[in-house]
Amino acid sequence: MFEHELHQITTQILKILAEQGIPAPETLDWTPIPFSGTWGTATNFFRVAAQEARAGKAPKGVKVPQRAQQIAEMVAEALGTPEGFQKVEAVRGYLNLYFDPAIYSRRVLDTALTERERFGHLPSRGQRVMVEYSQPNTHKAFHVGHLRNVILGESVCRILEAAGYDVVRANYIGDIGLHVIKWLWNYINYHNGEEPPAEEKIRWMGDLYAEAVKRLDENPELEAEVRALFARWDARDPEIVALWEKTRQWSLEGFDQVYERLGVHFDRVYFESEVEEPGKELVEEMIAKGIATDERPDGPVVVHLDELLGLKKETYRSYVVLRSDGTSLYATKDLPLAILKFQEYPDLARSIYVIDVRQSLYMQQIFKTLELMGYPWADRLYHLAYEVVNLPGNVTMSSREGTVVLLEDLMREATARARAVVEEKNPSLDDETKARVAEAVGMGAIKYTMLARENTKIVTFDWDRALDFNGVAAPYIQYAHVRANSILRKAGGQIPEPLAPTHELHPAEVELISQLAQLPEAVRRAAEEFKPLHIANQAYDIAKAFNDFYNQCPVLNTDEHITAFRLRLVAASKYALANALRLLAIDAPERM
Repeated sequence: MFEHELHQITTQILKILAEQGIPAPETLDWTPIPFSGTWGTATNFFRVAAQEARAGKAPKGVKVPQRAQQIAEMVAEALGTPEGFQKVEAVRGYLNLYFDPAIYSRRVLDTALTERERFGHLPSRGQRVMVEYSQPNTHKAFHVGHLRNVILGESVCRILEAAGYDVVRANYIGDIGLHVIKWLWNYINYHNGEEPPAEEKIRWMGDLYAEAVKRLDENPELEAEVRALFARWDARDPEIVALWEKTRQWSLEGFDQVYERLGVHFDRVYFESEVEEPGKELVEEMIAKGIATDERPDGPVVVHLDELLGLKKETYRSYVVLRSDGTSLYATKDLPLAILKFQEYPDLARSIYVIDVRQSLYMQQIFKTLELMGYPWADRLYHLAYEVVNLPGNVTMSSREGTVVLLEDLMREATARARAVVEEKNPSLDDETKARVAEAVGMGAIKYTMLARENTKIVTFDWDRALDFNGVAAPYIQYAHVRANSILRKAGGQIPEPLAPTHELHPAEVELISQLAQLPEAVRRAAEEFKPLHIANQAYDIAKAFNDFYNQCPVLNTDEHITAFRLRLVAASKYALANALRLLAIDAPERM
């Protein structure tokens, strides 16, 4: 927020160094001073002192740390106290600049209330990135394990957009493979002619898949029928293809119901079926180039990466790109999919894959193979890994086994539990508002649980924590937003004109302003590291600071000038909380 001033000060400092004959860097790095009751920023001169020593221009017998302090003192004296700052000091090689509290606090609030819904957003970077996420399989259940993928992917997209990127949201749907054939086999033999219920399509599709697996496990001899059906599919039997298209659409309609409720949309949906044949052709090209080894008919087509790279230490290993019978695997399709993405979007600065951490080696194999094939964009591929979601008791979700919590069940229970809390906290709300708030709180509880943890750490879902109005949870943050909105509503909804504080700021005011000022940096860091966790933490820190301010600083019943300043602080907090929640794809209700 003081970029202009710091740029001017940097220019002054570099000029001072040049006038003193001290070799100067091209620019200076500024970092916030750890908060100690006022706001400040600092730079150090260790690099300058070291550079001066290497050039043989440093005073004899003076070591780098001592020289850095001498330079800092000299610069502090020459600089004086720049406009907008309260104090300048040289400490152990650092130049510390402390902002004028009145000017700093006004700047933070003015910025927030000018940018409003865009507060925390960064300037456009002029770069496009693609994020591929969700990746459900048709003819299967959509359960809690899939939920972390779609929630993480959507939040990363929103954060990247806020950080100034043009984002392409992509989905890659598994609409072919053995699991589909098993489902079709079960449908043809035991459910022929049936159709799924309009509101329970995913549950019905998942039930039929689980039923197919159970029948085949109990009767292994039936596998021959599945293989025969697979052969008909592979030969593109019109009857089987027509049934596949019809039943696939049922799954897609069910997915759309889920995405709509989660507030998710996609710009490009890819299907495994559209890259299978191009993948088989690509494998032949890889064989011709010596990248893949054809061991058919006795074995599959294999890429021996470590051998190709001349690596003695096991690093990338080997992996199969086509079965011995000529049928495809994931790799057969993932390789042409990557190529297709860059054919359609050649200007991608990054192609990000949100995929289970257990696929890390496999993703490295795919990326390295594309590099060996000479694609110049191979170094722009990035695997954003995430860990699984467990049920309480460390039971891992599985479509194949009975340990599945379906997404619609989780959302239904979340909304019901949230409704009970809303009824208790604010029974005077009308039913429509209660329903809307319960949806926002319930869905927020689920999403925050998935995002307020390192991507590569396992999440064990716990209702008490997820719906905690007093802990590190979405309802706590949402409730802070509601409190801010309530104060503004009582004040008549008008935000006072810009002004600087004339009173000595209360420590709770200082802390809240500090947390608001950190939102843009949290966005930058979250975008660079692809970690919504930073936004989840910042949202909580702002909410906590706001609640402390709410409890310690009167807003409406105090001096007129103080009221005006604090109302602006409340309004800025409201925008910051709503914006942070929006980056997590969580709604910020006006009432609760």
